[in-house]
Amino acid sequence: MSVSLLLADVVLAFMWATTQSFRMGPVHRREHPEKLEKVTKRSEFPCLDVFICTADPYKEPPIGVVNSALSVMAYDYPTEKVSVYVSDDGGSALTLFALMEAAKFASHWLPFCRKNDVMERNPHAYFASNHSRSSETQNIKMMYESMKFRIEHVVEKGEVSDEYITSDQEREAFDKWKNGFTRQNHPTIIQVLLESSKDKDITGNYLPNLIYVTREKSKTSHHYFKAGALNVLLRVSATMSNAPMVLTLDCDMYSNDPQTPLRVLCYVFDPKIRSKLAFVQFPQRFRGLNKNDIYASEFKRLFEINPLGLDGLRGPNYVGTGAFFCRRSLFGDPSTFVSPEIPELSPNHAVKEPINSLSILPLAHHVAACNYENQTNWGSKMGFRYGSLVEDYYTGYRLHCEGWRSVFCHPKRPAFYGDAPTNLLDMLNQNKRWAIGLLEVAFSKYSPVTFGIRSMGLMGLGYAHLAFWASYPIPITVYGFLPQLALLNGISIFPKISEPWFFLYSFLFVGAYVQDFLDFVLEGGTFGKWWNDQRIWNIKGLSSYLFGVTEYLLKSLGISAAGFNVTSKVVDDELSKRYDQEIFELFAGWRHAGAIFADVLVSWRWCWIVELCNGDNAASTEWTGPV
Repeated sequence: MSVSLLLADVVLAFMWATTQSFRMGPVHRREHPEKLEKVTKRSEFPCLDVFICTADPYKEPPIGVVNSALSVMAYDYPTEKVSVYVSDDGGSALTLFALMEAAKFASHWLPFCRKNDVMERNPHAYFASNHSRSSETQNIKMMYESMKFRIEHVVEKGEVSDEYITSDQEREAFDKWKNGFTRQNHPTIIQVLLESSKDKDITGNYLPNLIYVTREKSKTSHHYFKAGALNVLLRVSATMSNAPMVLTLDCDMYSNDPQTPLRVLCYVFDPKIRSKLAFVQFPQRFRGLNKNDIYASEFKRLFEINPLGLDGLRGPNYVGTGAFFCRRSLFGDPSTFVSPEIPELSPNHAVKEPINSLSILPLAHHVAACNYENQTNWGSKMGFRYGSLVEDYYTGYRLHCEGWRSVFCHPKRPAFYGDAPTNLLDMLNQNKRWAIGLLEVAFSKYSPVTFGIRSMGLMGLGYAHLAFWASYPIPITVYGFLPQLALLNGISIFPKISEPWFFLYSFLFVGAYVQDFLDFVLEGGTFGKWWNDQRIWNIKGLSSYLFGVTEYLLKSLGISAAGFNVTSKVVDDELSKRYDQEIFELFAGWRHAGAIFADVLVSWRWCWIVELCNGDNAASTEWTGPV
């Protein structure tokens, strides 16, 4: 019993100590994009490449991908300088069809947004809000609803029928999905849907580039999940536009502020940090959460509280979406440039040909091949890093170790909104995948405890705290069971009220909760959300994290291989209704073990209170409460 309690206390002490790195120097920043044109002309703004990743049209509905793409295409930014690349790792003709429809709708939507100074440039979000009821707005809404119907009808049928193919060019594109084409085995397909040098909207202004990409897949090649898809986009975009700024975006995240790129330029043009600036990270924010966020899907600490603290060191960690990268940072450290295999992939290469030209497209297909990265530095010294299921955490960590820094931009108006899991199963599966990926980094040669602290000092502690999230099952299990067993056997393991140590225990117990509550509420949380966050933490500790540790051990022993399960973004009407009513789903047929263990942990707290109240007679107490 003593050894178990010691081990639990060591884990808690380690996690507490590493948490202090988030508290040493929190930074709150403010930008003034309205003053930007005093520094540089709008025509001199750097080009911007946007990477949007999707992998399954049935888990990530194509209409959501369309809304995300349209929201960034409509940025308050020179349209001829914006290129949007959509990576379809599912290799689905349904996604291509949806983006073809988006390209047509963009010629009406972008000028409408500019004319009416629309802030919510995601069409779905705009029409769901208190928008204008003018005839122009109603016409645009009808066009959007018509597009949405066609996309959803095609997805429901599972194929793009002839009635929706309107040109020989479209037919030629869909003919690439021939017999034998599967999501695990297919050639590269790159389709230029809009070209800024020739395609114009209804008002005569040029439209941004829009490019569909599905990389070559082969059952004999490792594809490295999302990190591999991002590196393919990095190379394909280098051959076609090679913008110095790159925005990575999940397909369920959309722009909520058209001035977001201008906020980024405030840091890119700052002479004090620009030479070592790797990326500007925005917090993940979610719409559709119920009042008290019963599944703690907001992740307020991970996406808002902790990054403020890390910004006082070398900057926030990369969270996989809502980050604007300086392309140069993905090619070696600030003082040492790692050259790619061909000069066309260098961040300094100037693209002089149109993206649809015969000299560009063959090269783009070549660098998207499944065996292109063999015997190269991609994934190790260049691009997004391989070696973990949490490629975002690992990439940001390696960049910080190399000497780069990042900036946390947290404007009053959220820059991006996305979808959060609205059922317990999806949330726990997502956290299990994170736990496996973090352990892969924690026990690698680049472990934050050794390599990270040597490279970054205090910053390394912050990464170590995240890397060892999955160690929480140890103290939760120990303190969830041993106090009850000790009480039943007449053993006192906590100080009695009459002993001086009681005041220290009480101070630590109350102080920890008060501090955690204040951190949560001061960043816009509520008591209800904080309470559910505590509950879900207990459940995750003995489900997601415990199963994650088990799967990591099996993978390390070569018994099984960890997979990348895409979190479903499909909204079930009945499930959504229960979620809005704050009905806690414990899986339609069975009660999750984590919920039971959470109840056990609560009973431990009652055990301690009973011991304290009974004082010296605690050893003879017969416990009749919940066990």
